[in-house]
Amino acid sequence: MKIGGSLSRGGGLASLCNSINRLGERYRLIVVPGGAGFADQVRDAYRRHKLDETAAHRMALLAMDQYGYVLNHLISGSCLTADLSEACEAAKSRAAVLLPSSPLLRADPLPHSWQVTSDTIAAWIAHSAHCPRLVLLKDVDGLMASSGLIPELTPAQLAQHSGGVDEYLSHFLATVNLETWIVNGLHPGRFSELLESGHTTGTRITA
Repeated sequence: MKIGGSLSRGGGLASLCNSINRLGERYRLIVVPGGAGFADQVRDAYRRHKLDETAAHRMALLAMDQYGYVLNHLISGSCLTADLSEACEAAKSRAAVLLPSSPLLRADPLPHSWQVTSDTIAAWIAHSAHCPRLVLLKDVDGLMASSGLIPELTPAQLAQHSGGVDEYLSHFLATVNLETWIVNGLHPGRFSELLESGHTTGTRITA
């Protein structure tokens, strides 16, 4: 799962992390941090100093690492690692928080662009770890249309949708077999329900 940086701004992050700690004893969970306020600092430096996109991409990965240290502190008993194989092994018994900069910088699998954020990075990690499902935990119920919550999309339909996730995610999901959900992390019970039943309130992007 990815824990979005937007969840760090409200009062619900601690409750979510407590829930993940408990669920990590029953399910194999790899936690990918978003960028939170650390990524906002990168965006500010990018504009102020006219950085190139490669520098900004690498700085944003390090920003995700910083948020990862926060999440490791809040998810009591979680494993903190920069190695994907170690995260997969640790997740057999407890939630594993992965610091993504090392595996991403080594493999360098994604474009160096602001179209790629922690959404696509989490998808690449989930695919690389052979996860059957990716959950993007944000501060919204899912992807929205004028008529309300969109319950399900294909990657092709996602490509036509504006907002909610990064611009590159639809392109990546079109190339892999990865069921993806956008779920409101301010309601931890929904994430628990998804793990237990395979369905919850949110937007499902079909594999």
